[in-house]
Amino acid sequence: MMQEHSTERLVRAAHIAEFSARHRLRWLEALPWVAAIAAYFVFPNYLALGAQILATILFVLSLDLVLGYAGIVTLGHAAFFGVGAYTAGMLAANGWGEPVSGLLVGGVAAAAVGLVSGAIVLRTSGLTLLMQTLVVAAMLYELANKAHRFTGGADGLQGMEMWPIFGTFRFDMFGNTAYFYCLVVLFLCWAAARNVVHSSFGRSLTGIRENVGRMHAIGAPVARRKLLIYTFSAALAGIAGGLIAQTTQFVGLGVLNLERSGMALIMLIIGGVGQLYGAFIGVPLYMIAQDRFAEVDPAYWYFWIGLSLVFIVVFLRGGVFGVVERLFGRGKSP
Repeated sequence: MMQEHSTERLVRAAHIAEFSARHRLRWLEALPWVAAIAAYFVFPNYLALGAQILATILFVLSLDLVLGYAGIVTLGHAAFFGVGAYTAGMLAANGWGEPVSGLLVGGVAAAAVGLVSGAIVLRTSGLTLLMQTLVVAAMLYELANKAHRFTGGADGLQGMEMWPIFGTFRFDMFGNTAYFYCLVVLFLCWAAARNVVHSSFGRSLTGIRENVGRMHAIGAPVARRKLLIYTFSAALAGIAGGLIAQTTQFVGLGVLNLERSGMALIMLIIGGVGQLYGAFIGVPLYMIAQDRFAEVDPAYWYFWIGLSLVFIVVFLRGGVFGVVERLFGRGKSP
């Protein structure tokens, strides 16, 4: 009996040690931030584009939380991105151009939409869930189109004037402030997302993705946890939309359309679904590939994007980051 208890304690200690090791920072996790800082000095003429890439990484990261970890398939994630963009944009266009508070309000507005819509759509699954997420995005798209007085409709929301960050760092046409602003926000949101996925809550999300029936059997509040991660993901997507609105000082209907949701999904698949870092690889690779293919074959560049995606799905399981993990991390997720 004592030997059995001793063995049980050893097994429990091994599980705790493994869980702690997963949460520990590794040197590979510093690479995206080193690369982002280096890009500031290496590509000083492309900082405005770099700011948009960083904001898009945050958007794709938010999608990874619901798709890669909770297994919630959605094609309407742009709804939350658009709500954050329009909220931050309308605040700036109506006399409140303080960036940080505008960004927070955009995130809260997107989280509220995620909470309300998630309480409805997450009651379903499969194709029905997929279609309902599309319906939410389509409804918001049409609302933004019809509310021309507030959103600018098809002409887009213009006339935004952003104040200096903390009254000191003024936005310039070269993107210096915008780049570091997006980088800091991305880092803070990434740190929050990392803590979530490596917590007991995050591990339960993986269990829900792998076997929802078993999670129900052990008494886990599956519906509540799916709604929580859906709302949190919506908040991050809203912050990403707010960043785009503030740094470009323009918001168009494109922030809510299906193409943006599909593009985010493609970027995530290229980088690696359920890896937390797939967005950091998928977004730059997609944008570089898009630029190169469009230059070589302007009429059919989407074909080459699709062909590349098929190659990744068939031969690079887990995306590009999955390959990196197998090479340097011995197959373990960070």
